[in-house]
Amino acid sequence: MARAALTLGFTGLALLHAGPAASWLPVVRRRLPGLAGVGHAGHVALTFDDGPDPRSTPLFLDELRRLGCRATFFLLGDMLRRHPELGRRIAAEGHEVAVHGWGHRNSLVTRPGRVTAEVARAADLVAAVTGTEPVWYRPPYGVLSAEALAAARRRGLRPVLWTAWGKDWTRTATPASVLATLAPGIRGGATVLLHDSDCTSAPGSWRAALGALPDVVARCADLGLRVGPLREHGVR
Repeated sequence: MARAALTLGFTGLALLHAGPAASWLPVVRRRLPGLAGVGHAGHVALTFDDGPDPRSTPLFLDELRRLGCRATFFLLGDMLRRHPELGRRIAAEGHEVAVHGWGHRNSLVTRPGRVTAEVARAADLVAAVTGTEPVWYRPPYGVLSAEALAAARRRGLRPVLWTAWGKDWTRTATPASVLATLAPGIRGGATVLLHDSDCTSAPGSWRAALGALPDVVARCADLGLRVGPLREHGVR
């Protein structure tokens, strides 16, 4: 009896810890528009994960300047520690900086306490390097745990995922495949996820996202949608 109760207790704790991860599933995210990043009907939020990376991030910044667009960059603390000058450039050019954790670790399989410490550490570094207090937190892999949620709230960060992604991290991704994958989700209120670094992806995969960027922005313009960062998106 005692063993059964103990097993039930551990099961309950595991479900409590892992429950928020269900938001990774599109069917669940559709029921959580605020977490998914649904915003104003006339706006699309453009977001990038996994930087800053000296091989690729400057090229994205150059292209965004050429296109006249600003975006939200979800930075990894470890990447920012190594390349603070890029974090400063992102902020100086009017883009929004946000937190993607310290390393790219799945919070469901990280030892207790580590996510809490790393979210705070990354947020503190973003603020110190860029001079801007971050507002948003996107967990690595888009996988939330109870600890990750609590850590974000404790640091004053708002969790946000995405409504459309380009699957630009794969070895076979091309600009055309990224655009085709994103196209059904490009609509008013969408939050688009791309990557400005391949530090956790197939080598060179960032080129697919960079190549698709002009067509993504053009598709939005054709639909009469403005493109910008999450701070202008009016997330519910």
